[in-house]
Amino acid sequence: MLKHRGFPGRLSGSDFQFTIRRANHKGITPITRRERYRDRKAVDRRADEAFLAALWSHFGAEPFERGNLDAGRLSWLFGREVVAVDDPFDPASYESLLRVDESVARSSYPSAFTSDEAYASDDGLDDGEGEE
Repeated sequence: MLKHRGFPGRLSGSDFQFTIRRANHKGITPITRRERYRDRKAVDRRADEAFLAALWSHFGAEPFERGNLDAGRLSWLFGREVVAVDDPFDPASYESLLRVDESVARSSYPSAFTSDEAYASDDGLDDGEGEE
């Protein structure tokens, strides 16, 4: 599993994680498209926006490997702001390639593209360096 060094581990000041420390020994959690309803909490929307801002800052429009990115957080954006590059796409692979669909992402979360500080990492969280 590729570890994305320098990627924030979570939304600062919250328990919303953006990365995982190690591969799941019970099996890889697949990425699935989750429905976002209008009544979602503001903090959930803020976590999505911060995660998207981190993806854009870290990868831009280039394809990226799923690696240690959290499947749950990716699933909230998958099929809309984050799309599969691989054909066929394997939702349960750490090597699957994804990319940010810039036009959809900008219309859904415009402020994710205006501030580099929207995704400030939690300094108290270890990024998993040196762990297997």
